[in-house]
Amino acid sequence: MKIDGMELVRVAMPLVYPFRTAFGNDDTVESVLVRMTSGDAYGWGEAAPWRYPAYSPECAATQFVLSRDFIAPLLLGRGLGSGGELQAALAGIKGNPFAKAAFDLAWWDLHARCAGEPLWKLIGGTGPVVDAGADFGIMETVDLLIETIAAALEAGYKRVKLKYRPGWDLDMIDAVRTAFPDATFHIDCNSAYTLDDLPMFKKLDRYNLAMIEQPLSHDDLIDHATLQASIDTPICLDESITSVDKARKAIQIGACRWVNIKPGRVGGLTPALAIHDLCRDAGVPCWIGGMLESAVGASHCLALATLPNIAYPSDIFPSERFYRRDLATPPMTHSAPSQFAAHPSPGIGVEPDPAALDEYTIERATIR
Repeated sequence: MKIDGMELVRVAMPLVYPFRTAFGNDDTVESVLVRMTSGDAYGWGEAAPWRYPAYSPECAATQFVLSRDFIAPLLLGRGLGSGGELQAALAGIKGNPFAKAAFDLAWWDLHARCAGEPLWKLIGGTGPVVDAGADFGIMETVDLLIETIAAALEAGYKRVKLKYRPGWDLDMIDAVRTAFPDATFHIDCNSAYTLDDLPMFKKLDRYNLAMIEQPLSHDDLIDHATLQASIDTPICLDESITSVDKARKAIQIGACRWVNIKPGRVGGLTPALAIHDLCRDAGVPCWIGGMLESAVGASHCLALATLPNIAYPSDIFPSERFYRRDLATPPMTHSAPSQFAAHPSPGIGVEPDPAALDEYTIERATIR
C-alpha cells in the first residue's frame, strides 16, 4: 500500500468544563489528526498529548512540527504493508510516541477500510461491545463528587475511577468508600507522589481499591516495584509504559499487576497490540485508557478494548461527557448503559465533520 498523501491538522477542542488532575486544570484538549491516503482510499488517526507537556514530554504544538517536517516526509511514497513496516520506517526518530501514533493509527484505519473489515474485527477483537467505566476529576467538594458517583452507579457503571492528588486524597477516599462500601473504585495519581509517601499508600490498602494507577514518576519502573512489594493494592502503570520494551521490563521486575494501554502514549496501534499480547502471555490483565480524544481517536481505543486480555472497564466516554460538539461524526454514544459498540463499517467507522474541523483548527499542512 503506497502512501501518496497526508493531511495534518492540529486542533483545540473546548471542554464542557475544566478537567482537573494532578497535572493541573485544562479547559481545552489539543490533538493532531492525520489523514493518510493511498490512491482513492484514506484513513484517519489522532493523538492528543494536550496543549502543555505535562502528561508527557510531548505537546500538540511540537507534535505537529515533528509530524510535518520529519515523520510525514519519511512515510511519503513508501509502500507500507504492515504497521510493523511503518514503525520500522520511523525507528530513527527517538521517543515522540504521540507523534508516531497518529500516523500508525491512520495506517490501520486505511488498512481496515481497504480490507473491507471493521478495525476491531481485523485486530482480533472478541466482539464489538465493550464495558466502559466512569471517570471523575477533582471537584469543588466531596459532597458533589459523592452525588456524581451515585448517579453513575445508578446508570449502571461497573467501576469508578477517581483522580487523586495532594489535598484531594485520603479524606476523599474515606468519604467515598463510606458512602459506597461495595462499589468498585480505583484511583489515578498521575505521577503525583514519591516513595516518601509510602505510609499514605499503606493506608490505602484498607479501602479495597481495584488498583492504584501511576502513583509515582511518569518514567519510573524501579520505585514502582518497591512500592508494589510494600502494599497489597495492585499498581497499574500508565505513563511509565511508553513502549513494548518498557512493558516487558515492568512485568519482569514486578512493578505492576495491571497495565493501562493508551495507543497515543505507546506510539500507535501496532505497539499497543504487542503490549496487549505481551501482558496476556505474562498473565497481566490490561484495560484501555484515552486522552479525551475526539471520536476519531476514541474509536481506535474502542477497537482495542474488544481484545481478549482487556479485563477491566475501559476509559471510553460518550462525546457529550466532555464536548458540546464532537469534532467527528458519528459521535461516541452508548450502545447500552455503560457499554459501547464498535462500528460495523470498515475501519473505525468515524471521520471528522468538515465544519467542526474548520472551527477547531489551529494549523494544518498537506504533504503530497
